[in-house]
Parts: sequence; C-alpha cells; structure tokens
Amino acid sequence: MSLSDSESSVTIQDDQRYDIEHGLNISSTWTSKEQLWQPATELRRIPSRQDETEANIWSDRANVVEPNIKKGGVVSPPPPPPQQQQQSAPPGPHPADFPDGGLEAWLVVFGGWCALFCTFGLVNCVGVFVEYYVNGPLASYGASTVTWITSVQAALMTGGNVIFGRLFDNYGPRWLLLGGTVVYIFGLMMTSLSTEYYQIILSQGIVSSLGSSAVFNASMSCVMGWFFRRRAAALGVMISGSSLGGVVLPIMMTRLIERLGFPWTMRIMAFVFLALLAVACLTVKARLAPRPKPVRLADYYRPLTETTMALIVAAGFFSFLGIFLPFNYLIIQAQQAGMSPTLVPYLLPILNAASIPGRILPGILGDKIGRFNLMILISFISGAVTLLLWIPGSGSTGAIIAYGAIFGFSSGGYVSLAPAVMAQISDIREIGTRIGITFVVNSVGALIGSPIGGAIVSASSARHQGGAGNNRNHYLGLQLFCGAVMLVGTAFFALARYTQQGFKIVKV
Repeated sequence: MSLSDSESSVTIQDDQRYDIEHGLNISSTWTSKEQLWQPATELRRIPSRQDETEANIWSDRANVVEPNIKKGGVVSPPPPPPQQQQQSAPPGPHPADFPDGGLEAWLVVFGGWCALFCTFGLVNCVGVFVEYYVNGPLASYGASTVTWITSVQAALMTGGNVIFGRLFDNYGPRWLLLGGTVVYIFGLMMTSLSTEYYQIILSQGIVSSLGSSAVFNASMSCVMGWFFRRRAAALGVMISGSSLGGVVLPIMMTRLIERLGFPWTMRIMAFVFLALLAVACLTVKARLAPRPKPVRLADYYRPLTETTMALIVAAGFFSFLGIFLPFNYLIIQAQQAGMSPTLVPYLLPILNAASIPGRILPGILGDKIGRFNLMILISFISGAVTLLLWIPGSGSTGAIIAYGAIFGFSSGGYVSLAPAVMAQISDIREIGTRIGITFVVNSVGALIGSPIGGAIVSASSARHQGGAGNNRNHYLGLQLFCGAVMLVGTAFFALARYTQQGFKIVKV
C-alpha cells in the first residue's frame, strides 16, 4: 500500500480517524509516528536465542499483526507448524527459544534434584515423624493432633510458593536459594532441640518448611524456563530426587534414631542437606532475566478467572486432600493390622521407591501423548487403587505392600505432571506466580487432609472399641475418604482437559 505525502503527514490527533478510513486497527499503545509506520518486516522477525527482548514480545506483536492482514496491507507472519495448530501455545517466549537440553540446562535439573532430595524428600518421611512423636515425646496428644505438625509442614512448603513465586518472577532464584537454605537448616537444628508440641510446630512445621518452600519454588521454576517440548520429562527427572529421598531418608532416620536418638538424627540430616543444597545454589539458575513488577492483587486473582486454570487448581485441592494420607497412616495401619515389625519400617521406602519411576516415566510419556491425558489416568489410578486394593487388603501383608507400590507410582506421576500441566497453559515469564497460586490452594488440602483423616480414625475407634484383630476396620472411613477425594480431583482434571480440546482423542 503506497501513501502520499499528504497522507503520511497526518497528525497524531487524526490517527484514529485515519485508521478507520484506511481499514487499519493499530494498537492505541503505539503513540509515535516512527512506531506507527514500523516496517512489516520488523514485525515478522522471528526472535533469536540471543535476543530475549524480542522473544518476550513475540506473542504481543503477533496478536497486533494478524487481525490486519487484509485491511491494512500488512503481510501475515508464516503459519505455525501443523502440530501447533491443534492447540494454541501459551503467551511468552517462542518455543524455539528454549534450549530443551544441553549441559547448562541439565545442570539446573541436577541442582533441582539435589534440592528436592532434601526438601520434598523429608516431607515424604512424615510417617516416620508421626510414628516417633506418637510413641515418644508427644504420646499424650494422639495421632490426630500430632499429624497437624506434618500437615502444617506440607501446607507451608507448598503454600509458601504464593510469596516465593512472585519473588522469583521479580528477582530470580539466587537469594531464594541462599536464604531458603539458611532458614531450612536452622529450622532442622531447632527441631533437634525441641521436646514440646509448640516447639516442634514452630521449628519443623513453620521455620524449616518456609525455608524448604523457597528452595523448592526456585528450583521448580528455573527448570521450566529451560525446557519446552521435554518439560515434563525434565521435571520428572528433577522431582525423582524427592522420591529417592523418600527411600533413603526413612531408613536412615529409623536406624539413626535407634542408635543415636532423635536430636542427633536431625543434626546429621541437617549437615547432609547443607552439602546437597550448596550444590543446588551453585547449579540452579534462571535462563531469562527477571522482570520486576509491582505487586498487584489482580496478579493473584486474574489467573483464577481463566476456566482451565481454575479447574486445575480445584483438581489440585482435592488431590492434595488425599495424597498424603497413605504417607501418614499406612505404617500405623499396617502395625495395627499385625504386619511383622521387621517389615513395617520398609513400607514407606517401598512406597517412595515405586514413585521414582512414577515421576520419570509419566513425564517422558506425557510429553509424547499429552500431559493432560496422562494426568487424568494417573489421578484415576491413585483413587481407584485405594478403594479397590487398600480397603479389601487391609489385613494382608502382601496387599498392603502391593498397594504401597502402586500408589507410590501413581502419586509420583501426579507430582511430576502437575507443574508441567500448569506451565502448558501459562506464560513462562509468570510461572513463579502461577505455580504459587496453585500450590497455595493445594496447601489448604494438604493442611486439613491428614487431620480430617485422623479425626475419622479416632471417631471410628471410639465406635468400635474392638480388639487388635479389628483395628484395621478403624481405617475404613479414612480409606474411603482418601479414594473419593482423589477421584473428585480426577473429574476436575477431565473438565480442564475438556476446555482445551473437548472429547477429541488428541494430544493435550
């Protein structure tokens, strides 16, 4: 389209009238003539890896140009590849900008693996803590009250992401990793000195969990910035560190408590964690430079106005209501069902060992067949196996072990796929905040799930008043609750998937 000299000299005040007369629909945010008449070739330039600024505004420019292809005479950018036409990509840097591998990216994964071994790995030891407290210094409080310690720990570790996610988006991971490490180790050291209920709540439930939350968020968010097509696989490899921690740490804790006592056990673990977290501080780094923005309340509720996001958050809430119950109560239920005392300490390691392939394989498979598709399947298995195996097999050693292995695999898949599903619908530049919003809602489920389970067991025990042979019946209500809420979570994941592609059998 050619423009005469008189046309090109229109004033800024006449821009709107001029646009209408010539069929243009240029964004009102372009206020200068130079920006208004920027050549189309500049608009079509595909961002390079060396030019992060251009990468960050790729989506914005594409949204401005495409509606004006015919009316304004602007040449359309090339169409996306066929695989991207099925499903709109989230806003943010172009997929080609992500390294999706290389030494630097995999070092970030390794550092995140070390971080999750220390943080989420310890959360996977809740059964050992509950058993020690119930049979030791907090015997007078009962299981329902004691589980508030581990519930607060899990809730703050996940819920703290709503604060640390925004700090990550604004300032990057460095100070989150360093500060989180110091606070986490301090909390564990204080736990080693604690003997009263309120002291343990403060040190283990609050201080150490806030430190671990900062480390967890920084590691998780950094990995998602380095991978796109292989994101679920990379997250699965990183999160497998928490599974291995759940295998090694319960055995380590049980043996050390028997030989050295609880205080020195916590101190030894704190020193081991300090060494591993030092590795994380050296290797975990963000690919994109942080973009500080003022904190606005709208940034926290706006994502929840997106239907898919809201459904995923609801699914996570119900899943977290039930996902920690087997970790908390499987050991105690097996003891009361008459399982051999030599086998009981290995139940939690078996559960966590099964979650290692459960966190790696679903991530790899999810990148190939669809993360939403696999998340629905994994969540369904977690709920169904609880109802169909744990309940009828409550009095059988073999059935309890089999349940622990299957639930460990499926729950491990949930933990690795959940962040990948969230990242799939999000702008990677806001991933810290969005992960934080999701986890703060999930943390409410984690906070109240175990105490609800404990209250159900206590009420059932009061009704039955049976002998040791009937103790397994006391856990029926807890088992039904666990399986039911996991299946409700599955239904919400299915609805979220429906908002993306309906009932089409495609990769989502």
